[in-house]
Amino acid sequence: MGLFTEAMGQVAAGVAVVTVKDDRDDLGTTVATLMSVSLDPPLVLISLDSAGYLAEVLLRRDRWAASVLADGQQTVASRFATAGRPGARLLLAGVAHHRGAHSEALVVERGVAAIEAETTQVVPAGDHTLFIGEVLGVDYVDASKAPLVRLRSRYRPVI
Repeated sequence: MGLFTEAMGQVAAGVAVVTVKDDRDDLGTTVATLMSVSLDPPLVLISLDSAGYLAEVLLRRDRWAASVLADGQQTVASRFATAGRPGARLLLAGVAHHRGAHSEALVVERGVAAIEAETTQVVPAGDHTLFIGEVLGVDYVDASKAPLVRLRSRYRPVI
């Protein structure tokens, strides 16, 4: 398993924060698996640890947001990646954000892009669950910023 983890660490991946509004709180986590699946209809995929609370919530709450982070937002990525973290509103204290019009989830501002989606398919995959969502809206795109990527277990800017 260690060699497999090391091998996958050689693959650069964009860093995003996925958020959902639950009945009691706003929740979120950092992901390095956010990808486009289809253009017509517009579909995206996220991969979450099946044992994680966010995966459990997404099985009952269909709408969510994904904020693709920019270089300079490493702190946001680290906050949402920490185990035992508090609700998303506390994690975003002092960070520009808004509530998505389509999902009601918190959207991190000043990244490179943000989308809102509604889960249309759930696929169990080993110790993870894949959530495929139809894009309900694109909150913003800022192509002038460098995206934040994860490579070799570290957050890095694209140069």
